[in-house]
Amino acid sequence: MNVKLLQKATSGILVVGIGVVVNLTNFSAVNAQIRSDTTIKIRHKNQTESILALSIEEQTNIRVYQRANQAVVSIDTDKTNGSGTIISPDGMVLTNAHVVSQGGIVQMTLADGRKVKADVIGFGEKGLDLAVLKIRGETNLPTIRIARPGYTKVGQRAFAIGNPFGRFQGTLTVGIVSRIDQERGLIQTDAAINPGNSGGPLLNSAGELIGVNTAIFTRGQLGGNIGIGFAISIDRVPEFLQAVREGRAPLVAQQQTAMFDEELAKQLDLNALIEVKGNLDRQSNVLPVDNSYYDLYAFEGKAGQKISIDMSSNQIDSYLILLNSKDQELAQDDDSGGEKNARIIITLPEDGTYKLLANSYEAGESGEYELKIEAISPRIRPFFERERSNYYR
Repeated sequence: MNVKLLQKATSGILVVGIGVVVNLTNFSAVNAQIRSDTTIKIRHKNQTESILALSIEEQTNIRVYQRANQAVVSIDTDKTNGSGTIISPDGMVLTNAHVVSQGGIVQMTLADGRKVKADVIGFGEKGLDLAVLKIRGETNLPTIRIARPGYTKVGQRAFAIGNPFGRFQGTLTVGIVSRIDQERGLIQTDAAINPGNSGGPLLNSAGELIGVNTAIFTRGQLGGNIGIGFAISIDRVPEFLQAVREGRAPLVAQQQTAMFDEELAKQLDLNALIEVKGNLDRQSNVLPVDNSYYDLYAFEGKAGQKISIDMSSNQIDSYLILLNSKDQELAQDDDSGGEKNARIIITLPEDGTYKLLANSYEAGESGEYELKIEAISPRIRPFFERERSNYYR
């Protein structure tokens, strides 16, 4: 069931679906005065009324959108949807590998509403989440220019265009470049990025491509934006595109490198009460989104198994993050254990390996902690299994 939220804006009422028309027929163009501060004032019957004000920032937003939006596409496959950027007039489209890696027919919707078919002509290697598609039978398409590598700076404006949730094609959001992770080749931005924006462009004020939107950091299972999004830096793109043009790029999606490597995790046995003492310091792993320390644990769980996880400390503000085997978030918690202690109680959704991050809330927090994990209930057998075992008694 779809849920629509209509709410008041912070400084007024947000009205959906109502257009406002300003009739300028009776205003004299001769009496219009344009000030250097970009506020347009129009005289009417000897009175000055400010009816339209476009700031420099607003003009930039409009210019970037008008330049770039026609070259942003919506991508749909049998299993996923995302966004992409047309980078050549003959229909080469840059997107994320994970948008098109599950196979099936790839269909795109252009900005003018036309629906076209496309083929994957190259995937990134060594965990690079990029792919290039080729639109069938199209020429002379609008494009977005690729920015020069190495010129993106923290603090500059950032613009994202895409199709959030697969329903709102052509959505523009604006923010800044919040951080640059040189080691991972990622640009962090607070421009709103949501599911469906994957593969779409992150742009600078000139409307040039500076990154490919790829992931968000969020809290809870709904996957909403909280102002921490990531784009693959354009610095990683030229070499990949060269491989595609020369026919050297793989035509099959490469396995993505997990952010939290199970082989580096401390293995826990969920069949017994688990009590672990640990210490977070500069020797610990660092969570890239906020530079906080964490220790990584892994355990085997069963579908229907209910478990309780507690992290306590009198030295740090405890924080827990539980992931499934695909690094998808299942739960996070800060203070449910009382004071600065964290607690997660969850029924595991499937058989498999689970990863647990014993984390600190703030960046740089150091100190000892205790971890306690216990199974509240065993795996719950499906109803037909219970009935069958009763039958054969």
